[in-house]
Amino acid sequence: MSMGLEVVETPAAERAEHRMQSLTRAFQLLELMAENGGTMALTELSQLSGLPLPTTYRVVNSMVSEGYVRRLPERQYALGPRLIGLGTVASRMLGACADPFLEELVDGIGETSGLAALDGETAAYVAQAPSRFGMRMTIEVGNRSPLHCTAAGKTILAQLPISQVRHLMARTKMTTYTPRTISSFDGLKRELSTVDEQGFAVDEGESELGLRSVAVPVPEAPVPMALTVLGPDSRLTAAAVADIVPVLHKTAAQLMTCV
Repeated sequence: MSMGLEVVETPAAERAEHRMQSLTRAFQLLELMAENGGTMALTELSQLSGLPLPTTYRVVNSMVSEGYVRRLPERQYALGPRLIGLGTVASRMLGACADPFLEELVDGIGETSGLAALDGETAAYVAQAPSRFGMRMTIEVGNRSPLHCTAAGKTILAQLPISQVRHLMARTKMTTYTPRTISSFDGLKRELSTVDEQGFAVDEGESELGLRSVAVPVPEAPVPMALTVLGPDSRLTAAAVADIVPVLHKTAAQLMTCV
C-alpha cells in the first residue's frame, strides 16, 4: 500500500494564483499593444493574445481604470499616460548602465554610437555617445528613427516575425527618404533575410545621403534592441564596416548585463 501527501489548495492560494494569472495577462496585452503601434482594437488583442474576448475585455478595462490603458472610440484601446513615468525611469536606468560601454566603443571606433529599442513603429534611442570628431552624426536620447531604412531599425525588424513586420510597415507606409530607401515590402523582406543571415545591418545612405550606419542585435534583450555606430560615409567606409562588426558584437554581448 503506497502513501503520499495530498496538497490541498486553500482559497487564499487560489486567489494568489488568480492574481498572478491576471498580472501575466495584463503584461502580455500591454506588450502586444506596444509591439503593434500602441493602439489596437479589442478583437485584435483577443486574437493575437489567444485570450477569449470576455477575458481580454476584463483585463483591458481593469488597466483602463488604473490609467495604464486609454479607451478610444470604436472599441480601440491605446497605451495610457501612467506608463510614461515608468518608461522614463526604466530608460534612464538603462542609459546609465549602457553609457560606459558606448563611450568605450566610441574611443575604439571614433564614430557616434547609440542603443535603440523597438518603441511602437520606430526605433527609439535609449543611450548614446557622441563621436570626438568635429564633423559627426549626432543622435539624442529619445530620438526616433524609422525602422525600414536605418541600420538600427532593420536590425530590430529582423528580430520580429514577418507578420508583425508587415503590420508595422502597413502603418508607417515605408516613407522614401532618399533614392536608396527600400520602399517595397518585398524588398524589405529580402533585406531582413540578409540581415538575419549575416548578423548585422547597414544603412547605405537610405535614411540620409552621405550617412552610413551599421548595427547588430543585443542578445537576450526583453524587447528587440540594436547597437549601432553611425558617421559620414567618407570616414565610415564600406571596408571599415567589416572591422567594426566584430567589435559591435562584443559590446552588444556586454550590454546583456544592462538589459
